[in-house]
Amino acid sequence: MTDQDLLARPSGLASDTPRAAARAHSHDSHHPPHASGDAIPLDDVPLNAFHVKIAGLTFGAHFTEGYALGTIGYALATLNKQMPLDAFWQGMIGSSALMGIFVGSLVFGWLSDRMGRQRIFLLSFLIITLAAFAQFYVTSPAMLCALRVLIGFGMGGDFAVGHAILAEFSPRKHRGTLLGSFSVIWTIGYVVANVLGMYYADASPDAWRWLLASAGVPALAVLVVRIGTPESPRWLHGKGRIAEAQAVVLKYFGPNVTLDGAHDDHAHASGGFARLFKSDLIRRTVFNCAFFVCLVIPYFAIYTFLPSILKATHLDNGSGADFLLNGLLVLGALLGIWLTIALSRRRFLIGSFAVTCVSLIALSMLPESAALWMIVAFAVFTLTMSAFSNLVGVFPPECFPTEVRACGVGLAIACSRLGSAVGTFLLPLGIARLGFHSTMLALAAVLLVGTIVSIAWAPETKHLTLNQASGA
Repeated sequence: MTDQDLLARPSGLASDTPRAAARAHSHDSHHPPHASGDAIPLDDVPLNAFHVKIAGLTFGAHFTEGYALGTIGYALATLNKQMPLDAFWQGMIGSSALMGIFVGSLVFGWLSDRMGRQRIFLLSFLIITLAAFAQFYVTSPAMLCALRVLIGFGMGGDFAVGHAILAEFSPRKHRGTLLGSFSVIWTIGYVVANVLGMYYADASPDAWRWLLASAGVPALAVLVVRIGTPESPRWLHGKGRIAEAQAVVLKYFGPNVTLDGAHDDHAHASGGFARLFKSDLIRRTVFNCAFFVCLVIPYFAIYTFLPSILKATHLDNGSGADFLLNGLLVLGALLGIWLTIALSRRRFLIGSFAVTCVSLIALSMLPESAALWMIVAFAVFTLTMSAFSNLVGVFPPECFPTEVRACGVGLAIACSRLGSAVGTFLLPLGIARLGFHSTMLALAAVLLVGTIVSIAWAPETKHLTLNQASGA
């Protein structure tokens, strides 16, 4: 089925059968879609305590990941007093976790589609926990860089499998909200790290060690609570392990829930990365990689070095810009949940790319004397960027079939983190050699590319079941 076929089909219609039409009518009439005792497809199961638990496990992971990435910006400033860093090592350490995410999302995404979601769900956070605590003992920039790569390696695995496993358990009605909420929790973790960095990074010569190692505390908590998580019934079903899949569904959703809605027509097709580039999926593969890259390059480049950027624009002298921007990151992420519900996926994505692009163009053209307008432009960029970052957790898992969902999500994440790692590495060099305004204009050009790609290729997946959204 092509993207055009998906868009032509009435939203919310699970299939062309009379039963599906009746179910769609019952939804539209605001009546319960299934009478008591009727079989309920997994896509339409009511939200229950188990969904909340799975969401909590993935949300806790994203808080940890946002926190771990957020600590580095302020830690670098204090670290530089003990281990002087040139622009090369600042860029390397700032981008090291992103490079690890690139590799980890590819490796663990591929393994998850073959070994199952549950094992990677645990292993990824074991790696993050050990490497986070080990940061306390670093003795050189190279050692810190290596540990940050290892943390990113674990994060890459968790991004790939976390998005896949939550999507595969979530009911269609709530899937966008749950997947979009990843960004909110990640942003809260990121902002908490920034606030702690503002107050405590200079508290003592070794404060940066405590700041970096503190990421191990939430990581350990997530690891412990994840023990005992069940395997995805969609993945089991796709591997032909029907009895095991039915046992998971029975235990967590009840006897009247069926796997019919979990079945993909591609379920027994060969998986792997090659599958993503076949004719029915290549357009979605390219779209997810491209929009993700164009979104995260300016996000990570700017906010990894926010203290340096505020200093370069003279907005760090008592203006409160750092607190305002961090507050807008959280507000924007919360706003993004509502916009994910209220707007179509395409409209939200395209409009947000356009707004952030115009904001950075304005920021690049304003003189340093126009401090107030620079703050306004930066605020609009921050609010919008944080809001539509929610879509990075929604589009990829909705666009790929079960047998390559983790590979598809992993590839999109890998491409995005490679791009953001390059952008983060180049940003301090760009500001030093080209100046702030030219660097912001270059980042605006990246957002313009994202706008064009989204207009051309973004599918609408809001009301589709997982097997429809994957093009089955």
